[in-house]
Amino acid sequence: MAYKKRIADELLKEWIESTGCVLVEGSKWCGKTTTSEQVANSIVYMADSKEGARNVQLAKNSPSYLLTGETPRLIDEWQVVPTLWDAIRGEVDHRRAPGQFIITGSAVPVNRDQIVHSGTGRIYPLLMRPMTLWESEDSTGELSLASLFDQPEQLLSESKIDIEKLAYLVCRGGWPFALTVKTERAALNQAKAYYSGVVGVGDGANSDISRADGVRRDPERVKRLMRSLSRNLGSQASIATIYQDIKVNEEDTLSDDIIDQYIKALRKIFVVEDMRAWNPNLRSKTAIRTADTRYFVDPSIAAAALGLGPKDLINDLETFGLFFETMAVRDLRVYGDALGGTIYHYRDKNNLECDAVLHLENGNYGLIEIKLGGEDDIEKGATVLKQLAEKIDTTRMKNPSFMMVLVGLGRYAYRREDGVYVVPIGCLKP
Repeated sequence: MAYKKRIADELLKEWIESTGCVLVEGSKWCGKTTTSEQVANSIVYMADSKEGARNVQLAKNSPSYLLTGETPRLIDEWQVVPTLWDAIRGEVDHRRAPGQFIITGSAVPVNRDQIVHSGTGRIYPLLMRPMTLWESEDSTGELSLASLFDQPEQLLSESKIDIEKLAYLVCRGGWPFALTVKTERAALNQAKAYYSGVVGVGDGANSDISRADGVRRDPERVKRLMRSLSRNLGSQASIATIYQDIKVNEEDTLSDDIIDQYIKALRKIFVVEDMRAWNPNLRSKTAIRTADTRYFVDPSIAAAALGLGPKDLINDLETFGLFFETMAVRDLRVYGDALGGTIYHYRDKNNLECDAVLHLENGNYGLIEIKLGGEDDIEKGATVLKQLAEKIDTTRMKNPSFMMVLVGLGRYAYRREDGVYVVPIGCLKP
């Protein structure tokens, strides 16, 4: 199967022309190496079964030799030898030219204390996520998210995703390899394999979460945690809440601190990506809740953790809605990166909650509610958007550029009489 065009491709090209080194990081299997290989003119694989051991020794004993080659030079899975960071930073300083290195990593280094310098100004971090529906060609891409900032009257966009297809896409996830297999069952198995790699088997010594910080994690405890996180997607569930959800009995040695350490480990390997709170200027002194909102980097992780398939989601629309929200957040984050923006979540003390706020660097922003679909859900979403817009102090910040209800089920995008856009995810692109 031909290589799929990724949004990160253009971002990588832009930054390799602007800085000495680009760090492409993100979850395993999301396509970091493939994207980086398209730009690199020479490559060093640190985790390769054939060359990895030799390259690790070279990196430890003679890093300058390993960094010599045609540029941009790709160092894949650099975190295997954390001291490479300072060697690369020093080489960038010495050469004083952009486009020297691309380094990829699917985990934050265990021995972070071996890194002396931050790399600020020399190494640019580019976070890569699993594929969006537009990148996997499941979205028609007839409506650009960027175009909504110009407040179009007509959208003229159509989605071809029905409920069966949407449930399948949620469970399949955005793993590039899932697009290369021959059957839907094989595609769904990719998320299960990813989940198994994170959790591990036996004593968990070889699991991804144990390798995150060198601490052996109990696979059964990891499973319970990930199931709880799956049930709390899109919420600000506290560590204490998660503890109550997963504890087995009073004799269990589980504690709030242990749960916190497990979640930090999942964050280090880019399984968990929480969303920061948005803090706008409001007309009144309404207290804004600042807790992060919990999400997996891809909805298929939750489906695998709970052992659910597409039919299960169709039979449980509440869970389907939570998982769809996670998929929508994944896509919005990637599209936001392409537009130079960041996705936030809003919730205040009165429990007025907006699922996503796309805030651009120039101060423009859009308010987004995420709904599975149906007129009642759309109406509820539009009401929330208008209530939040009325609270914003427009003497101190701009009016929202747009308000949008992003739906999973719906054929056409359109603009309501009140100005709120209703957009199916199956027709959206950056």
